[in-house]
Amino acid sequence: MVSPFLFFADERLSLAELSAACLDGVLVPLGEGFMPADAAETPWMRARSLAPLLAERWAAVRCSAAWIHGALAQEPSPHHLQRAGATRIRARSDARTVYHDVRLDAGDVCTMAGVHLTTPPRTLVDLARSDDEGDLALARSWAAADPLTKRSAEAWLAQHPRFPHAKRAGAVLSATAALLADGRLGRGSASVGTPRVDARRAPRTA
Repeated sequence: MVSPFLFFADERLSLAELSAACLDGVLVPLGEGFMPADAAETPWMRARSLAPLLAERWAAVRCSAAWIHGALAQEPSPHHLQRAGATRIRARSDARTVYHDVRLDAGDVCTMAGVHLTTPPRTLVDLARSDDEGDLALARSWAAADPLTKRSAEAWLAQHPRFPHAKRAGAVLSATAALLADGRLGRGSASVGTPRVDARRAPRTA
């Protein structure tokens, strides 16, 4: 699947040519590819930009899935990937990717632009059960901005009471209403990013 608005190295242009276009302000990096600087950064584009990382075996999870779903404004680094297939895979995390080799339930995975990612409710649950402050901040802001996904995540937790750290996730989600009432969490804040994420990466060079 080739998008007229998404470029990968050596697909139509070399990495050197794509990097030069970035320096000229024509393209900007997105995921593993590049997109026109004046194009809309849609969920489809975000998902497709991670195709070289995800292939068919991995799904985008946690902050990476939240970014694709539109709950996070800036692309996260590193990206989090989790096994979507039955076969165990040896993969080594690095500065750009963190792999989780626990198979996702098929019902928690959706497909967009030909790649796998966790559904919004499962993504929000994973963020809310994390011990990472950036993940928790994102979970709170997303729950405040999107009550429908929050309710769906709470329903998911009710169906999976023994899921690891389910109580922590439930407490984080249920506390959102109190934080909103106290004015400590503004509605719509999920669009502004969190301390966990980095700014968009600089153009890559050959």
